[in-house]
Amino acid sequence: MTPIVALKFQVGARTLAAVAKRLVRVPFSLDAVLATEPLVLPHLPEDADGYLVTSLPEAMLDRLDGHGLLAFVRQRYVRFHVDLSAGEAAWLAGLSGSARSGIKRKAKKLAAANGGALDIRRYHDAAAFADFHPLARAVSATTYQEKLLGSGLPDDTASVRHLESLAAADRLRAWLLFVENAPVAYLCCTADGGSLRYDHVGHDPAHNDLSPGAVLQVEAMRELFADGRFARFDFTEGEGQHKRQFSTGGTACLDVLLLRRTLGNRATVAALRRFDGMMALAKRAATHPALMKLAKNIRR
Repeated sequence: MTPIVALKFQVGARTLAAVAKRLVRVPFSLDAVLATEPLVLPHLPEDADGYLVTSLPEAMLDRLDGHGLLAFVRQRYVRFHVDLSAGEAAWLAGLSGSARSGIKRKAKKLAAANGGALDIRRYHDAAAFADFHPLARAVSATTYQEKLLGSGLPDDTASVRHLESLAAADRLRAWLLFVENAPVAYLCCTADGGSLRYDHVGHDPAHNDLSPGAVLQVEAMRELFADGRFARFDFTEGEGQHKRQFSTGGTACLDVLLLRRTLGNRATVAALRRFDGMMALAKRAATHPALMKLAKNIRR
């Protein structure tokens, strides 16, 4: 049976409503994004409403054969990545001066809070992952990713076994950052072709002032440059300041819905189009100087 996907009407992290559809997911890996390989859609089961294509390179949209299905672009973003073959020195040189000074300042502050040295532990094989998972889960339970987005480190049996199998096959890299012997940030990445994916990440918000997530990210990147196992670090779908700051390249991508031309699906697309249009208008309006000044006065 085709899995159900919730198409969300979302404002920030808050979901106002959702429409359930049975969709066949067709994700582009970073390797496929960079190769701009033509999209070949799999067979559409009888019970499916359509496809959800993620990370389709924007340049390929005009060449997308939707097989007569109703097409709707749901999201646009840059899929950022780091070219690990360039080396750490080149990566650091590509960052802004303020970013480099920020990296040093944050690492120094966090080290001072931990007695003068950073405590970052690596868990890259199956045996080590068994130690990593319960500690990282404790951190994940405190994060906004889990509380608001439902995207914390998974703890169901099937997901854990899958991650264990990847670790056993040298296709997983995981790290924990400790402060005074307590875990406060984690990063768990899995291999996809020649890339390592930014899959599961989070830090305890009680330590926000120490920027543990940023420090852990940088130290993990240093190790990956030295390791030489992977060609790229894939920041996956979606954008963020840290992705933009740390990346060495990016590709404009789209998430596209391809739905059967039923009345219900037409109504869903119409509702999504209206909602997304209103959100785009609200974002533009929020940048108006008068409204920004009003918001600032309200916050006071």
